[in-house]
Amino acid sequence: MSSPPNRPIEPDEAQTQRALWRSALLLVVVVVAVLGVFFWQGEKQQTNSEATTGDGLTEVERDAVPAVRFTDITREAGITFVQANGATGEKLLPETMGGGVAFFDCDGDGDQDLLFVNGTAWPWDKDKHPTTAALYRNDTPAGGPVKFTDITAGSGLDVPIYGMGVAVGDYDGDGLADVYLTAVGTNHLFHNLGGGKFKDVTAESGIGGPAEDWSTSAAFFDYDHDGDLDLFVCNYVRWDRDLDLRLDHQLPGIGRAYGPPLNFPGQFPLLFRNDGGGKFTEVGAKAGLDIRNPINGDPQGKALGVAVVDLDRDGWLDLVVANDTVPNFVFRNQGDGTFKEVGAKSGLALDAFGGTRGAMGIDAAPLDEDNQLAIAIGNFANEMTALYVAQPTPMLFSDEALTRGIGSASRMSLTFGVFFFDYDLDGWLDLLTVNGHIDPDIGKLGHGQSYRQATQLFWNGTGVLGRRAFVPVPAGKVGEDLFKPIVGRGSAYADVDGDGDLDVVLTQIAGPPLLLRNDLNPASYARVQLVGQGGNGMAIGARITFLQNGRAHSRLVGPTRGYLSQSELPVTLPCGSGKSVKVEVIWPDQSHQTVEVPAGDSVQKIKQGGNP
Repeated sequence: MSSPPNRPIEPDEAQTQRALWRSALLLVVVVVAVLGVFFWQGEKQQTNSEATTGDGLTEVERDAVPAVRFTDITREAGITFVQANGATGEKLLPETMGGGVAFFDCDGDGDQDLLFVNGTAWPWDKDKHPTTAALYRNDTPAGGPVKFTDITAGSGLDVPIYGMGVAVGDYDGDGLADVYLTAVGTNHLFHNLGGGKFKDVTAESGIGGPAEDWSTSAAFFDYDHDGDLDLFVCNYVRWDRDLDLRLDHQLPGIGRAYGPPLNFPGQFPLLFRNDGGGKFTEVGAKAGLDIRNPINGDPQGKALGVAVVDLDRDGWLDLVVANDTVPNFVFRNQGDGTFKEVGAKSGLALDAFGGTRGAMGIDAAPLDEDNQLAIAIGNFANEMTALYVAQPTPMLFSDEALTRGIGSASRMSLTFGVFFFDYDLDGWLDLLTVNGHIDPDIGKLGHGQSYRQATQLFWNGTGVLGRRAFVPVPAGKVGEDLFKPIVGRGSAYADVDGDGDLDVVLTQIAGPPLLLRNDLNPASYARVQLVGQGGNGMAIGARITFLQNGRAHSRLVGPTRGYLSQSELPVTLPCGSGKSVKVEVIWPDQSHQTVEVPAGDSVQKIKQGGNP
């Protein structure tokens, strides 16, 4: 507070002011010194490299990135699916938002099959061409080329809905992975009958949700520790065609365009409690998930992605929800059937400047030497991908995207799908982001944006001052196929050919997917699949820890990753030069189990309380 006018400053007060000035000056000196060291280190690294390459990497950074080629095998693998969004020229918002995909074992034969979520024709379209999701069975022979067979017809999944996302989970504990499809309109639950056949059990299960909802990502998890899988469903905005047309979003000088969700009301998410016997009860409001706008009392959330993760290591799974243009939610599990929203307190709700972002895909994983939890969130163009890293204070996160090497490289991209995976099998988790704009005409504005955008891969390496950081991988290290510009949306990973490295699938709006084979072909690796007790046989929420080159690493078990999508459940681990790897499993009930897993091509099952 300044002194009132015409009042002389007392001696004590003057002394205090001089002390404050000295403290401020000292602080400036310290800051300048720290920045000097930081930039000296950067210059030193630059000098040692002798040159900066055209992609912005120093020679040292570029040389450190491993050469691991990804090869587009979509057509040769037998995948002919093309995403349909029902667009007829009206540019309705849902048409640019879909594209979920899942790797999962649909028939129980041990390999990873593929499910593509699809849109369909709008009810008012006079020239209707109904389309459905597409199910591909993995028929890859041992040691042979990757081969998928379209088994959609007669699978039970061939139901025309305006699909968005997918969640995979064994909700009835029979050992078979069931499928939940989210949609604009009623969602659908399909019970796995075995042999690649499914039955629509939406009506009898009570899990369809309101017909006026627009649901996006979803996740199976056991939130109440009763041993079976419950289901969380993201809802986006309260949408209808008439409102979309009335809002009439325009690109300057071009015309009608796909617009942001700013003027659409939000929606509450859904939480379906598994009551057993194939029945569910929606308990979102009772569980504390109905967050309202403090100004008008309307639903605040506009959810597109969800990460299921135990943020505070108390044994109860929490939820981090990526919201588009409104603060992200963090639902902390209270252990009594309820959640408390702590997004602002945790630092995950907003960006570093206190602003909201266009958040979409999300993934969580233990990151570096200390296994700090990191949460990556894909955001809109000019907002950069977020990388929230856990701080020493419990339940506190800080966005370290800039200092960890992701921020600047991702700023221009509009990112939907994100996931962590170890593409070079060195034990450290890398990051892949799938990009694409929302409107085909965006390039005409001349702002450096394009509709089709390249995927980005960030290698987890060593950064400034020796700290673990991410390095953008140049095309020369992985090949051009991975970086083919697409209108990217969903993404997932799995070892589709059983050779020990992780292959990738990417989806795009109104186009074919990309199935990319990882050609690392590691010499020694182990594949682990956990088999839990009771209704959570998929062991969703478990953690695996292991040693690689003397350092501890962790993996979180669960399929829900990225945007609208699901990745495989088996976990691939490096064995280095050894013939086995010792793993410790922390099961969802927090019991511990240590197992020596042999290296080899086959998936080793670890049964809770027993031997693999």
